[in-house]
Amino acid sequence: MIPSERLKGIEAFVCTVDAGSFTAAAERLNLTASAVGKSVARLEARLNSRLFERSTRRLALTDAGRAFYGTCVRVLAELQDAEAVLAAQRREPSGRLRVDLPATFGRLKALPLLLRFARQYPRLRPHISFTDRFVDLVEDGIDVAVRIGGPERWAPGLGHRYLGSERVVFCASPDYLARRGEPRAASDLLRHDAVAYGRADGEAPAWRIAQEGGPVRLHPVEGAIVLDSAEAQVEAVAAGCGIAQLATWLAADALREGRVVEVLPQMATEGLPLYLAWPLRRQLSPKVDAALEMLGESLRIA
Repeated sequence: MIPSERLKGIEAFVCTVDAGSFTAAAERLNLTASAVGKSVARLEARLNSRLFERSTRRLALTDAGRAFYGTCVRVLAELQDAEAVLAAQRREPSGRLRVDLPATFGRLKALPLLLRFARQYPRLRPHISFTDRFVDLVEDGIDVAVRIGGPERWAPGLGHRYLGSERVVFCASPDYLARRGEPRAASDLLRHDAVAYGRADGEAPAWRIAQEGGPVRLHPVEGAIVLDSAEAQVEAVAAGCGIAQLATWLAADALREGRVVEVLPQMATEGLPLYLAWPLRRQLSPKVDAALEMLGESLRIA
């Protein structure tokens, strides 16, 4: 705990530097010039350092005073920010909230949460975009973003929170397995039809194969049905078109309903990490702080 004595005189000192004189500082602080001067003098005595070079015509900082001033300004700014956070917690989230979500994950998992959030705070006006492309949060004015996968190094002005990593499993429909048989090993996949996710202008689709005691390897998928919609991929698997590798959050409903079942459970792998990201300068806003808390708790992957 910092003794309160250490904070005495700092405001008078900083205000004197900013105003240029004891008299001008006294006007800002609603004190007498004598009271400001004595406060600064007591601060110098406690520090055993002279902070100002005094003359009848001017007041100038010493080298020690200049260094101490920089530290005091940072400390006062941090105190002001801390008070702003506490004050923000007492205010109701309101105004426009820009949220950017991955297309499929956003519609299935994050959107229902944000709609309930909006009903909870009627003065809030969410503006929600769905995109799988890179978005510059600062440049595009985004308050909060959900990201599947993340950069190797986050930009200095961005905050981020890791929410866990998705689990990726092999799935097929009961009808398909009745017709083609259930694969028991990775080599069996070569004789099965594949339903893959990919884009016409992207890299060739591949499965991630977990090897016992070894690293995950990529297995190119040839002769597959390739879809650029993850939701369509689930429907194709449920329709009996083949085997697909799906994130558990994506296949959850189909698995629960029995439209698809998991195969080769020993080859399930960890998928991409899930993050919340936001511009740090927006975090003090009540709407952003509340959205981060809600999404951080509700989207966390165990």
